Amino acid sequence: ALAGVAPYDDDSGKYHGRRRIQGGRERLRKSLFMCAFTATRHNPDLASFYARLRQNGKDHLCAVIAVARKLIVLANTILSRKTEWTPQYQQK
Repeated sequence: ALAGVAPYDDDSGKYHGRRRIQGGRERLRKSLFMCAFTATRHNPDLASFYARLRQNGKDHLCAVIAVARKLIVLANTILSRKTEWTPQYQQK
């Protein structure tokens, strides 16, 4: 919520409005978007995640926002575990 990349729905009763991202800190959200956009081109793991979302029918902006959220999760994990970034992380 602090970063503002959580989807916000505009529903009321039977009406289903468009989903959008809203709230949080605007500068942080814009910076994360640009980082995610770059990561889809230069990070193989995030690029494959982006490609998988696109193949499943998500539009470009929705997929980039999903990558931005994944960047937030990665940063939070690295900071909370006090570990370094490892590009080829293998789960045990």
